[in-house]
Amino acid sequence: MKIIIAGAGEVGFHLAKLLSFESHDITLIDNKKSSLNIAENKLDIKTIEGNSASISVLKNADVENSDLVVSLTTSETTNFTTCFLSKQLGAKRTIARISNTEFIKDCNEIDFDLIGIDELISPENLAAAEIKLIISESAFTNSHDFDDGILKMMAVRLEKNAPFVGKTVMEAASVFPGVHFMPIALKREDSDSTIIPRGNTIFCECDHVYFITNKKGLKELYNLMGTEKQKVKNVMILGAGRVGSKLSKDLSLEGLNIKLIEINEQKANDIAEELPNLMVLNVDGRNLDLLVEENLESMDAFIATSGDSETNIMSCMMAKSKKVKKTIALVENMDYFNLSQSIGIDSLINKKLLAANDIFKFVRNGDIVELAMLNDMDAEIVEFIVNENSKVLDKKIMDLDFPLAGIIGGVIRNNEGIIALGDFEIKLGDRVLVCSKPESIKKVESLFL
Repeated sequence: MKIIIAGAGEVGFHLAKLLSFESHDITLIDNKKSSLNIAENKLDIKTIEGNSASISVLKNADVENSDLVVSLTTSETTNFTTCFLSKQLGAKRTIARISNTEFIKDCNEIDFDLIGIDELISPENLAAAEIKLIISESAFTNSHDFDDGILKMMAVRLEKNAPFVGKTVMEAASVFPGVHFMPIALKREDSDSTIIPRGNTIFCECDHVYFITNKKGLKELYNLMGTEKQKVKNVMILGAGRVGSKLSKDLSLEGLNIKLIEINEQKANDIAEELPNLMVLNVDGRNLDLLVEENLESMDAFIATSGDSETNIMSCMMAKSKKVKKTIALVENMDYFNLSQSIGIDSLINKKLLAANDIFKFVRNGDIVELAMLNDMDAEIVEFIVNENSKVLDKKIMDLDFPLAGIIGGVIRNNEGIIALGDFEIKLGDRVLVCSKPESIKKVESLFL
């Protein structure tokens, strides 16, 4: 595909990196030469210095022959204008990044197609939604819903007392009469290698394991982890930016007790006026004594969403030292993203990575409806729709020429989530969840084309 990306910030750069691995024809546009130099030195892509909301710049990028234009600058006006001009000049599809969440909330009332925008994406909305999912299943370190939760991806770090430990995958599954979960990836402690588990793979203490499960399997996973579902009621949120404000509002509407910490007095006053039922505290969240005075130790979860990654990480570590069960930090720096397990924080969220991954599904081969990257893992989950030309059609999983670095985690059929084993036969219209390492994704895609 020929793809134009406007904006060489972290979202645009990460998306360009992902797409360049797929051998797409990528053109990256940005006003800052320094940002383009970084991309040029690290990626095999074309770069253009200039304003993407310029007809001449877009023509220079050969926009009339482009399959996709993605505008990811920090300016909504620039993104809207870039998409509008691109569509007028011949681009087949456009995606615009937004920060004003009203555009997504009211998308059914506004026809964005009329101004040349096919898709809207809000990194802040994606981050808030991801955190809410993790909070809802607080014993897990990561969570992602497929088809409104018909199948779920869940991640957990195995503790010493977990009944999983020392058992093979087959032995763990045999504890229950029906199989309602499937391990799809794991990483050992002090190892950088991602393992796609098989039946004889042994679970070890401190393994970070990802599962696909249906609704019945959630209870089984809790039992096999040796824990119970933790009820989250009291939550402290640091930072009243777009993510923190939206998260505070959403969680308070769900009946949770929220304390929102904001160091900026004006911002604290503004959010207190906007959300009168919310407790907003104008204090420095980096001061542990102040947080303790505000009953930090009684919190079920601490979520740091300030604009500073280091502040978020340090405050979560302070919360963890006070025995807060669940800690989640929003990080801007991609270098921190794979460190959550090693530094003792339960979950790290990067809104730019979430945005890039959400866009990525629009450019993959085959009939792909969903894609999720695995935190701290060199793997991804892709949801394919089986069509009449798919090589997997009417075949049993055991008979497929499936790569060892990939695994089918589950199938959605007739709105039912199925954990599919070797004798399961794939049918037309099935939605198949596949976990794959990068070296095998091409072969996996070829099976579903």
